Amino acid sequence: MDYIALSRISLKHLTVLHVLLSTHSVTTTAKTLCVTPSSVSKILSQLRTQLHDELFYRDGPQLVPTPFAINIGPDIHKILSSMNGILHQGDFQPELFSGTLSLSMRESTFELFADKISQLSKQLAAANRIQIFAKEQLSFDALIRGQVDFMLLPHDISQPPTRSRDLVWAQVLDDEMVCLMASNHTLANQPLTIESYLQHQHIGIHDRDLAEPFFEQNLTQQHGSRNVAISVADFGAAAVMCHHSTYLLTCSKRWADNALQAKGLIQKELPFEYGKVGYSLVWNQASLNDPALRWLHTELTHLNSDKA
Repeated sequence: MDYIALSRISLKHLTVLHVLLSTHSVTTTAKTLCVTPSSVSKILSQLRTQLHDELFYRDGPQLVPTPFAINIGPDIHKILSSMNGILHQGDFQPELFSGTLSLSMRESTFELFADKISQLSKQLAAANRIQIFAKEQLSFDALIRGQVDFMLLPHDISQPPTRSRDLVWAQVLDDEMVCLMASNHTLANQPLTIESYLQHQHIGIHDRDLAEPFFEQNLTQQHGSRNVAISVADFGAAAVMCHHSTYLLTCSKRWADNALQAKGLIQKELPFEYGKVGYSLVWNQASLNDPALRWLHTELTHLNSDKA
């Protein structure tokens, strides 16, 4: 072990690098760490010398990380998470918490968890202690680098959200899938058969991170592929499209039962086997060194018992 080289890099250096990887801004990093921009710039300069890499280059007002900086991000997160756990040992007291907790999810997922998140927010005394990001903004890579603490998402239970060894996932809500259609749809007053399901056009939900859903694979193998006329980013947008078209939407029953966008749409059971689906919590295993994140993890993984 090179103790001399290690002695030249402190936790202050690693903290600045970690925050810079999230903010891409010297000014924002300085504000986050309650230091001056010149102090951040000085530390960045020292890091460039010690690590023999530029780490960031400027593109307009933003700092863009180099491939080396991106690659070491997960390791920096692990080091800081371990140290944070040492510094904050003991029982977590929400009312004394002064940090920030972050979650990433789709807009439709937030509709199901908004009540629980509101309850958690009230337990944290200070304002702005929970940040919610769109999954499209901060996804699995952000979890690995420690830019976001947890992700909540719907998916096939047989299909893990990611195969990364650094990420852990656990089902927090069980669910079913249903087919939605406009109230004036030709199938509204008829039984939904596999033939009629495949004859009509559908609305797809695109996701660049997950593989093709099991229900889609099984449907294609057993009966044939769907005719997807349009793909959108979320159930909410798809439901709005349902109101204005003859397209069918296959989605989460829990969401369909609660979402305002789905009100007035006809809901039918799917005429084929689609496996098990649910909502899962995904996190970086290094994050649970932090007592605050262990508390949030416990609260979120008890949702099934809360809903029972």
